[in-house]
Amino acid sequence: MIEKIKLWDEELFLRLNSFHTDWLDVVFFQLTETVTWIPFYILLFYFIYKVNPANSWWVLGGIAMTILIADQTTSAWMKPFFERLRPCHEERWEGIIHNYGRCGGLFGFASSHAANTFGLAVFLNLKMKGKLRFLPLLFLWAAVISYTRIYLGVHYPMDIIVGAFVGGLAGLISWIVVVFIRREVLKLFLK
Repeated sequence: MIEKIKLWDEELFLRLNSFHTDWLDVVFFQLTETVTWIPFYILLFYFIYKVNPANSWWVLGGIAMTILIADQTTSAWMKPFFERLRPCHEERWEGIIHNYGRCGGLFGFASSHAANTFGLAVFLNLKMKGKLRFLPLLFLWAAVISYTRIYLGVHYPMDIIVGAFVGGLAGLISWIVVVFIRREVLKLFLK
């Protein structure tokens, strides 16, 4: 069964990776760069702070915890454990796939980009529910960032799906921890 899933994953990758144009190469490569999103993150934190200044540090701490859990799970544990080569490192795809920019580390299962972006989307949508109307759009943002990884030839679709799941779980865990600490632990110290 695993071999069949792997085959479907590779076939879907080859299909999705084949849809490319020269002008999108630069755009999608830039979208995956962390530095590109610094102004976005600053603006996002500004809105979070503006809605509730006293609560904003809890939100920032939860974001940091989410990224830490998501990134360490995918990069420090899963990639070395599963040792699944990125498509751009697979010799059998040489000359077949479209790889733009750099390939990245040797292993790609699961995607840290997907884990981090979906983790951020899940955590903020749970923590700030109803306070910022645009937050559900973070899921679209995470999906676009994740798709760029397939487009650039550095991840298979299953790397993205599992990474998104790991990130979503990291966001949920961080939200539970932040809510628990604020409601229960601080109550003990404020009595």
